[in-house]
Amino acid sequence: MTSPLPPPIPGTAVDATRQDTSVERADHGQHTLPLVAAIGAIVVLSGSLILSKYLLDAIVEQGWPVAVYVLLLAGAGYGPSLWWCWFASRRWGTGELGADIGLRARVADIGWGPLVWLAAIAAQIAVGIVVVALDLPLVGNTEGLDEISADRTYVVSLVIAAVVAAPLVEEMVFRGVVMRGLLSRLPLVAVVVVQGVLFGLAHVDPVRGSGNIGLVLVLGGVGVAFGTATVIFGRLGPSIVAHAIFNGAVLVIVLTGVVDRLDDRAGSAGEQVGVVDQADVSEADGDGDACSSRSTVIGVESVDRAERCAVEDRHVLEGRQRFVGDDRTGSVDHVTDRGA
Repeated sequence: MTSPLPPPIPGTAVDATRQDTSVERADHGQHTLPLVAAIGAIVVLSGSLILSKYLLDAIVEQGWPVAVYVLLLAGAGYGPSLWWCWFASRRWGTGELGADIGLRARVADIGWGPLVWLAAIAAQIAVGIVVVALDLPLVGNTEGLDEISADRTYVVSLVIAAVVAAPLVEEMVFRGVVMRGLLSRLPLVAVVVVQGVLFGLAHVDPVRGSGNIGLVLVLGGVGVAFGTATVIFGRLGPSIVAHAIFNGAVLVIVLTGVVDRLDDRAGSAGEQVGVVDQADVSEADGDGDACSSRSTVIGVESVDRAERCAVEDRHVLEGRQRFVGDDRTGSVDHVTDRGA
């Protein structure tokens, strides 16, 4: 007669007839999802963004308010990804997004977010230096935003889409589902790098052509910074705040025209320096003729200088002609006097 089995330890009893579909926990404490969840998240986001562009082409002639276009595009571009995150949590996770993809936030994230943003800026600058050093093509993804109208509804809708919808959904996708899907197959460091590159690739636009190369690398560095923050804090709160600041700062700079004004001031300073440098070169030549200088003058000042020099040369030429004429007249009179 066999002895009875000891009672199970509390909390360890398992029903052999129930299939366990809960998420697993990796060695570093992060929940993981199957790789198919990550692949599906990328496919859904990429497809929805492409669809939103075709949707814009189809409805742009309708003459609706711009805010309607922005809301429709935000829904078409990010709505399917929200659904996929929910589906992945229900299908392969616990059904709680906070536990399955780290969708949690704390009050402290308001302070941590700006620090993560500074780290993302540092990563962007570092990668940008490499892109410039290698002479890789780079086209920004804010081209043409400075030419939009000042309609308040449009600006508010654009800010909501870029500062609220995009940071929330993209962090849920890349630092949530994609990272945890890759963790089931790759080591942590590789996961952070790969998801960053995928984040950059998601912003590819065929219109930018080869300029996408530099853009993917730069945004990939930003994605790596956000992914590192997610691993450190174990939640998406800090990276969502940082992502919102990142997009918001770019929008403020572009929409207010700060860069254009700085370029104008730099151009004006360059023109003044160019003119001053030309005067210095003229004095160094010792001939006192500013028009004989071979230094380069920037912008409109070069046209003004050229016209001024042409006028001065014409006056000199006319003066010389008058002098020669007067001299000839004097010579004739003198000869006439002598002949008389």
